[in-house]
Amino acid sequence: MIHPRGPLHVVVVNYKTADMTADAVHSLLSSDVADRARYLWIVDNGSYDGSATVLRDRFPDLRLIESPRNLGFAGGNNLALRKILAQDRTQERGDSFVLLLNSDVQVEPEAVAACLMFMENNQEIGVVGPKVVLPDGTLDLACRRGFPTPLNAFWKLTGLAKRFPQRRLFAGYNLTYLDENEIAEVDSVGGAFMLIRMTAIDQAGLLDERFFMYGEDLDWAYRIKAHGWQVFYYPEARVTHLKSASARRQSRRMIYEFYRAMWLFHHKHYAPRTFFLINWLVMIGIVARGVLALTVNTFRTTERKRFA
Repeated sequence: MIHPRGPLHVVVVNYKTADMTADAVHSLLSSDVADRARYLWIVDNGSYDGSATVLRDRFPDLRLIESPRNLGFAGGNNLALRKILAQDRTQERGDSFVLLLNSDVQVEPEAVAACLMFMENNQEIGVVGPKVVLPDGTLDLACRRGFPTPLNAFWKLTGLAKRFPQRRLFAGYNLTYLDENEIAEVDSVGGAFMLIRMTAIDQAGLLDERFFMYGEDLDWAYRIKAHGWQVFYYPEARVTHLKSASARRQSRRMIYEFYRAMWLFHHKHYAPRTFFLINWLVMIGIVARGVLALTVNTFRTTERKRFA
């Protein structure tokens, strides 16, 4: 079959959730991508529980990569991204796309095609994310965000962002003052479903593997925007985020990684041009909130454990 448009490469990272990953892939394969070739890449991130065998048996056409250890979200996705970028360096990359898809996401039938068409019609856009809802139908706030500037971080860490969600001044990180059903240019979309133009990846590079599970999508969007690309939230497309069982298994570790990612992002992008006392205040705030979150999590019942 001849495909007149560039390919779509879909990357899913699995960590001990073979059945959930299979459900995500089934929902993806049921979605329309028009006349594009679609290549499915699954990275098994050191599961050692038979996941790789299960997924290979269920999806014979997938391109499976088995990592000897858990490299985190960034490291796992990069294993596939390196192979994708190396496949054909001569083809036109502006019409080729990569979709990062979490293993705990259910894709609605028209979501992928809608995002692709939006990017086809807007060549200045490098990244698009859909409306992501939780199982109860509420918006997953991570699906559209502003960068955690020192001021945005302050409002979030002090709780003022949550107290005044409709105030633009305070809600610059989670953007809760925006209508969740309106298309908007944003700083970042979430890594649970992140559609990226291949040329944007060529320019910005791979995900930063210093981020283990959180913050790598923000960092990538920051670097992509630095090359002049736009990032858009596109609620005409919709997916459901189940919130991963693999994260729940390591809730204490995930809380640590969340707050570590906050500091790493600040240290990488803002600290060099921020007054040192502000940097100290940001660090103290992140550490204090992280310790509080870990302490509260310790006394929660197993069913109510936090993982972010």
